[in-house]
Amino acid sequence: MKTPELLAPAGNYEKLKTALHYGADAVYMGLSEFSLRAKADNFTPGELEKAAQLVRSRDKKFYVTVNIFPHNRDISLIKEHLLSLREITPDALIISDLGVIDMISEMLPNVPVHISTQANITNYSAAKFWEKLGAKRLVLSRELTIDEIKEIRDNVSIELECFVHGAICISYSGRCYISSFLANRSANRGECTNSCRWNYTLMEETRHGQYFPVYENDRGTYVLSSKDLCMIEQLDKLADAGVDSFKIEGRMKGINYVAGVVKTYREAVDSLKNRPYRVKENWLRELSMFSSRGYTTGMFLGKHSNTGYNHDEKEIYKMSHELVGIVQSVRNGKAVVALRNSLKIGDYIEFLSTGLEHQTFEVSKIYDTEEDPIEAARNEESVLLPIQPGVRENDLIRRQMKPA
Repeated sequence: MKTPELLAPAGNYEKLKTALHYGADAVYMGLSEFSLRAKADNFTPGELEKAAQLVRSRDKKFYVTVNIFPHNRDISLIKEHLLSLREITPDALIISDLGVIDMISEMLPNVPVHISTQANITNYSAAKFWEKLGAKRLVLSRELTIDEIKEIRDNVSIELECFVHGAICISYSGRCYISSFLANRSANRGECTNSCRWNYTLMEETRHGQYFPVYENDRGTYVLSSKDLCMIEQLDKLADAGVDSFKIEGRMKGINYVAGVVKTYREAVDSLKNRPYRVKENWLRELSMFSSRGYTTGMFLGKHSNTGYNHDEKEIYKMSHELVGIVQSVRNGKAVVALRNSLKIGDYIEFLSTGLEHQTFEVSKIYDTEEDPIEAARNEESVLLPIQPGVRENDLIRRQMKPA
């Protein structure tokens, strides 16, 4: 069986470097104007060219998102964007709109098209339509079960991609209108306010001021707030169903999330060649360290159960570890570290390096860039730290957070 591709989010250039460093086979990225993550840092046209060079140098792939639902005012801008992509020739463009697909067929006929999850592909008839239209890959709707994916696989030869980790929209694969109504920001144009995470109550029209629970506990009602997707325990079933690419959500997330999640799924995907597939305890421990709403398998195994929603605001975005810094270079047993947090003698840190995971080391020495010993350093400063064998350039350093 072919090992599925591991596809990681690249919300900016630093996240791109992190995803590649920790083992992504491919990354997806975009410009704010045409991407469904308009509030991510994203890329400028010049940065896209730089990103393409980095990806090519690593012999990896990159896909550019142009998956908003455009209005008339967007058409000329999208054409300009497509013209600028001629020079960097992405490995694919991720598209949801038929008009944009038509533009690509005229302007970039040699660039493959991946059909976005925004197209809501939930059946093999739709999949066959997109295959006939010439698409290279389908990003399947999150509302499918594994059995339904297998049935689609049996009816088409086109590549299939599905999300395996990250946030889940309450609306059909992201086609959300709540944000537009409540905050005048369209989720279908990348400006989602995450309105489905808000606390709601129910009020009957003639009983003004009387609020009734929909589903609640003493902390409120979060009827729309799904937990985050985590399919690491079911990757073998998805692979056997014929999924070609496992996609991680998270262009809005930080590099601490990107590093840990990509590294963990890299190990899991590589282990698929060994059957039976065995889930390692350290994978689950690693994934529990990052900010999330708790985890669910979504609809892959059937109907989304009541336990798949987060009704406790104290459990939302809990995390156990924070980013300390990034290893910029390694020489003579020391690392040049770009700090992303304060650091002092006596702190305990971890290196996100193969073989060193979950081992804690006390900081006994810190040096400034002139190699003079110092007691402490602050966020955005660069320091020299003695390191353990095996620490590499671009590795992240983190530490356990103190209880609030």
